[in-house]
Amino acid sequence: MLLFILGMAILIAGYFVYGRFIERLIGPDDRPTPAVSQRDGVDFLVLPHWKNMLIQLLNIAGVGPVIGVIIGVKFGAIVFLIIPIGNIIAGATHDFLAGMMSIRANGANLPAIVRSNLGKGFSSVFSVFMCLLLLLVVAVFINIPANLIDAFVPEYGIFWLAVAAIFIYYIAATLFPIDKIIGKIYPVFGGILVVGTVAIFVALMAEGFTSAEILSESEAFKAKMWTEANSHPIVPLLFVTIACGIISGFHATQSPIVARTMRSERQGRQTFYGMMVVEGFIAMVWAAGGLAIYNLFPGQFDEKAPLVLSKITTHFLGPWIGSITVIGVIILAITSGDTAMRSLRLSIAEIFGVKQAKFSARLGVVVPLIVAVSLLLAWSNSSQRSFDQLWNYFAWGNQVLAASTLMAAVVWLRRSGKNVMAALVPGMFMTYIVVCYILWISPEHGGPVGFGMPLSQAHGAAALLTFILTAMVVDRSCSNKLGRLK
Repeated sequence: MLLFILGMAILIAGYFVYGRFIERLIGPDDRPTPAVSQRDGVDFLVLPHWKNMLIQLLNIAGVGPVIGVIIGVKFGAIVFLIIPIGNIIAGATHDFLAGMMSIRANGANLPAIVRSNLGKGFSSVFSVFMCLLLLLVVAVFINIPANLIDAFVPEYGIFWLAVAAIFIYYIAATLFPIDKIIGKIYPVFGGILVVGTVAIFVALMAEGFTSAEILSESEAFKAKMWTEANSHPIVPLLFVTIACGIISGFHATQSPIVARTMRSERQGRQTFYGMMVVEGFIAMVWAAGGLAIYNLFPGQFDEKAPLVLSKITTHFLGPWIGSITVIGVIILAITSGDTAMRSLRLSIAEIFGVKQAKFSARLGVVVPLIVAVSLLLAWSNSSQRSFDQLWNYFAWGNQVLAASTLMAAVVWLRRSGKNVMAALVPGMFMTYIVVCYILWISPEHGGPVGFGMPLSQAHGAAALLTFILTAMVVDRSCSNKLGRLK
């Protein structure tokens, strides 16, 4: 219980202290934003500040801060410190930098940001990788809410009907101007999300203050909790499992969407940094709910995360309010999937220089995406193993984006003559995590295909490769700065 309260305090203090520090480092000013200078009425237009914040929150808060942390809390109560510290130093900083780099580059998407800061060679590979990852995101965030809807009314067997309805919505949200669909319905979705999360938080606090042990590690929990001894090392596995509550590279693909609708740069800290902190709050609440259920009902430890989610809601809120909360989780997935597909359209159009003001041009980009996502959906639902592979590749690929974005920010900050450590330290850490995970993971270690190295060797090799890659990025940042000064 104490770690949970301390973690919440870190989140709140971090927003006001470290968030202000990052804001001063970036230096938002009153220059015209892309929403004003590049207005096209489709992707570039001014939206109210409160609406931008809700859009950003729902864009980034997929099922990761719910399903991911229900799984991740199996590492123990230490996650109540790792989530907020990682969120403040790495995740929120990453989102803020990604959003501001986009604003300063006229609303550029992530591939263009990476190209201008890390070079064409890396960018070519990165752009293909990112587009493939976003295809996985769209497929995952059709699958998961469709499964939740199907489980919500199991007697009707409506999985494929739900898949079709969600996919049609994604297509519409991708094609139409941002203020016509996303800008209209996100405030409603945001309200449901806030009500559900706050309800769980209040119920947890009420029960926790009378039975503090539910948020501690019981003996039954300790007997099953994940450790290195049972092939679940915190480093690197935790930082891939709990992506969205700590740091998520997917967010860097979403921030440019809102960067194109902001009236002022000075809204950046609340919109980018602040909404990631709110996601941290969501992650903390659901992690606490997961730990409580594992303590109260030890048999739930071995159940799949969606079933544990259902148990959390019905135990703490009852069937009626619990149902509203499950709907909120479904919304979380849907509101990340729709903007993932939108971001994919924008990125591909930017790479190939296709202007998106005309509907026919947008449709020309979206039709191949519909075909690709349909094929992924068919494959991923052919077996549980196929879907597990899809999720695993998405999980570590997501953190490749995070490491790349932070390293691009190192070059961007150095070009401006600013201190790079705020981006360099988390960038090095995430590079280490990704490299270590890929070197260690294998089917024998309970994951997708990787190199399957012993953990100690993976740590050593990851440290060496991280040092080499960091030296290359720092060298490039120095070269870019010298070239600019000349």
